[in-house]
Amino acid sequence: MPSLLDIRRRIRSVKNTQQLTKAMKTVSAAKLRRSQDRVFSARPYAEQLKRVLGNLASPIENVVHPLLEVRPEERILLVVVTADRGLCGAFNSNIVRAASSFLREHASQSTALATAGRKGRDFFRRRGIPIRAEFVNIFSKLDYGHARDISETVVQAYSHAETDAVYIVYNEFKSVIQQRVVVEKVLPLSRTELEQTAPPVDYIFEQPPQEIFDRLLPRYVEVQMYRALLESAASEHGARMASMDTASRNAGEMIDMLTLNMNRIRQAAITKEIIEVVSGAGAL
Repeated sequence: MPSLLDIRRRIRSVKNTQQLTKAMKTVSAAKLRRSQDRVFSARPYAEQLKRVLGNLASPIENVVHPLLEVRPEERILLVVVTADRGLCGAFNSNIVRAASSFLREHASQSTALATAGRKGRDFFRRRGIPIRAEFVNIFSKLDYGHARDISETVVQAYSHAETDAVYIVYNEFKSVIQQRVVVEKVLPLSRTELEQTAPPVDYIFEQPPQEIFDRLLPRYVEVQMYRALLESAASEHGARMASMDTASRNAGEMIDMLTLNMNRIRQAAITKEIIEVVSGAGAL
């Protein structure tokens, strides 16, 4: 049976851990609010850009662009978006599980990885899976430049016919306690899908529509990458806040249990001392 000193030390250790988890929950809650605002601001922009591209694609009969070229999917590039840190519940493991499942389903094709986030990079590197490009330590100060760097990598690979399709797997932000793992096809872009999202509006363009189309297609890929990074960042903060809240409550329950055990041991020690005193007095 542990002594009173051991139990007091353990209670003090659990209280210190509880203070840490409460602080991490508070920090994640503050970051979540900012990330959530950025996600809600990026979603309408991405949808509007898709409508503009649809309106551009409709009047052009023969759109020619490398990002619209459809090839048999023999070489696939998968962009895996995880976090740079842990302590966020099943956030990273869900992404890794979905990426691993994707690799198994496309085992007959040549699949390469591009990782955004340290956790995904470390996981697949330990298993010897080739990583084409890696982007780590980007979520501490996430900005549009990070999405541009990732987009340039995938656009260049697809334009030079180094890959036949580009997919991205990330956590989509639903609410503070709910994130959904999403696997989306980024490239090639579907002209039919673009046209279906745009209402028939007659625009007058200052530049030729083909020229505008060539400028907006890479920008559209950048925006989709940026939206995915923002969704992942908000989901990470939400998952970490929920995980730290659960850890704080578990620490409180453990403190109550240890305190109860400490009181029982102390009461048993006091009772034993009283019995010894009474027994000694009776012997005299």
